[in-house]
Amino acid sequence: MQADLFLEPASRAESPILVDMDAPIIDRLDWPAIAARLDAEGYALLPRWLAAEQARALGRLATGLRRAPLASGRLGQGGLHYLPAELPAPLAAWREALYRHLAPIANAWSARLDSAYRYPGELAGFLQRGQQAGQAHALSHLNQLDEDGYVALHQRNDGEHVFPLQLIALLSEPGEDFTGGEFVMTEQRPRMQSRPMVLPLRLGDAALIATAHRPVRGASGDYRANLKHAISRVRSGKRVGLELSFHDAP
Repeated sequence: MQADLFLEPASRAESPILVDMDAPIIDRLDWPAIAARLDAEGYALLPRWLAAEQARALGRLATGLRRAPLASGRLGQGGLHYLPAELPAPLAAWREALYRHLAPIANAWSARLDSAYRYPGELAGFLQRGQQAGQAHALSHLNQLDEDGYVALHQRNDGEHVFPLQLIALLSEPGEDFTGGEFVMTEQRPRMQSRPMVLPLRLGDAALIATAHRPVRGASGDYRANLKHAISRVRSGKRVGLELSFHDAP
């Protein structure tokens, strides 16, 4: 899949790379196609989201950030470098622009799951709801995994106000910077075996993924599927990635 498949036809002659994480480029993505992919699979790949040098520069932000060892929370082996609540200006604009397009998808999912919850049209309004409910712990982070490092299957859905989608990106090159370290998702549907999915990410690629649950259409209507995600064990080198969340934790 090429990144320009998610660009509207009038924009396909332009570069799909977010030179400065530019919100107008996010606005020109083919959001109906992205929504359809999320409905079908629970994720939508965004190849070449960042140029190689931009992805590596973003990975270097880990230096100086608060590090939380994964082993301390029994989530794996390696470290999470949490971004501050006030994200750097480019990342903050990126998150706000993505949220505007994801909120209608989130509301459609909520309606299909017979939930009365509706998400505001702007990120600030949603974050305010969370703050009023005591959700003030920033979840967005960079993960750094050395040899033998991994992230166990998990969900980031603590709290009353959880956004059902998030973005992940790979900031190092498989086969060059590291081996192993595949991004893995599992989906559990009622009375069925878990469905494993491996996202074929390269340096600078991103993906929108379901945070924890999504609706799946069945013979008798929609039902709730449960999703988790993980990073498999790194066999050599260092893997650096990004997880960008739209809600905070309690």
